[in-house]
Amino acid sequence: MEQPILIRSWPRAIVHLDADAFFASCEQAVKPWLRGKPVITGKERGIVAAASYEAKARGVERGMRLFEAKKVCPDAVFLPSDYETYSLISLRMFDILRRFSPDVEEYSIDEAFVDLTGLRRSFHGPYSQIASRMQEDIGRELDISVSVGVSVSKVLAKIGSKYNKPHGLTLIPGGEIHFYLKDLPIEKVWGIGANTSALLRKLGVRTALDFARRDERFVRKYLSKPFIEIWEELNGRSVYPVSTAAKKDYQSISKTRTFTPPSGQRDFVAAQLSKNLENACIKARRYGLAACGLIVCLRGQDFRDHGVEMRLSSPSAFPAQLFGPLNEGFNAVFAQGTLYRSTGVVLTGLVPGAGTQYTLFDDVPRIEKMAKLYKAVDNLSQRFGKHTVQHAASLPAKLYARHLGERGDLPVRTSKVVKGESGRQRLGLPMLDVDV
Repeated sequence: MEQPILIRSWPRAIVHLDADAFFASCEQAVKPWLRGKPVITGKERGIVAAASYEAKARGVERGMRLFEAKKVCPDAVFLPSDYETYSLISLRMFDILRRFSPDVEEYSIDEAFVDLTGLRRSFHGPYSQIASRMQEDIGRELDISVSVGVSVSKVLAKIGSKYNKPHGLTLIPGGEIHFYLKDLPIEKVWGIGANTSALLRKLGVRTALDFARRDERFVRKYLSKPFIEIWEELNGRSVYPVSTAAKKDYQSISKTRTFTPPSGQRDFVAAQLSKNLENACIKARRYGLAACGLIVCLRGQDFRDHGVEMRLSSPSAFPAQLFGPLNEGFNAVFAQGTLYRSTGVVLTGLVPGAGTQYTLFDDVPRIEKMAKLYKAVDNLSQRFGKHTVQHAASLPAKLYARHLGERGDLPVRTSKVVKGESGRQRLGLPMLDVDV
């Protein structure tokens, strides 16, 4: 008989809410005639970005190439990704959750943690009833399905939300933790990756319960702080708080661009890469960060990545300073005659941009002028829309569509506007696929 992990049933009550096949569900919500049909998003990228449960039941998996998805599910409906609509529905989902608790952590576009501790009296019912009401309100108002896990820590709540998808509601009180961990492979625990799970398996740890039952000396001997915290959470001791603050700390910022058809034109691929750099730098400046390193990556039509990593002479978030290293990296990885389908840039080693220590070799007056210039550019973008002003190096990426031909279909929210809207300023509302 399994020995229980001894802990009071509800010292904390943490909810993890995970939307089911979110992108595909959003498409079915704004296009009701797609209900019950296999829906696949990612048409513009050539790979499956999301698949409805009807498509998953036929063998479609995320990341699968579209021609492979067509083989296993020839009657699937393929759609371009409508990220604007997905974001709008996501914001409404988080607003619904805040009706139940002020402590809501927007973990990703389709996931959230909610702290319900102490709210049973306010809602005149148990935590299971509060979580069920959340689930029902989201389904009724947004017409999407979500799965919910409720437990005494964030790691356990995440295990609960995955336990009975789709549209599941799983409670893991302190006295029943062992039932949900005994058959869960260690690599399925949130935060434990392939290398750590391989190490733990070598040490005889195969399930989450095996890990939770190891003593503290074992955990501290073989593992670092993040995994010690996971061990604590699996034992029902809440270590990770539900953070309501917007994320402002980043170790890296990455931006990628996929385009179809694939291209071997040097200037076009370089322009896509320049646009990546501009977008990454915009985000870095928004959070007051500067990069100490740069990764340049090109993905061929064969889905193989070719990249190079460089260390910068001084931290920066100004494209004009980074175009030199970017071009060096591009020249190192670009191969004439190769077709490329996407480009990517990663800003690494991010540090606070304010108070950067300059070296004797830095042109400080030039850098200060550049900072003023980009501040003006950011102000214009805030007033008139992103990329109101952009570098000439990125111009070919703006003049030519990223996706041509069949994959160039635009989502409805992008291709149609209502009276009073423009391409850059639109109402915060999803749009049905009807004439306007």
